[in-house]
Amino acid sequence: KTMATYVYETIPTKPDEQPRRFEVQQKMSDPALTTDPQTGEPVRRIITGGSGGWITHGTSIMSMKTRGGR
Repeated sequence: KTMATYVYETIPTKPDEQPRRFEVQQKMSDPALTTDPQTGEPVRRIITGGSGGWITHGTSIMSMKTRGGR
């Protein structure tokens, strides 16, 4: 079965802490993690703008050639 890769980051508990990001492979039907499996720290899933992944067929509006002014 195909697994998706999700990006999570820790939720800092102190103002001077920086979040730490990590990736986890999960099924799309799996619930989002609430804690880091390794440390137990609270985490949130991050939405990132990846490249690829979704493939569309047909002509893209960006690839259409138009005649200027006609």
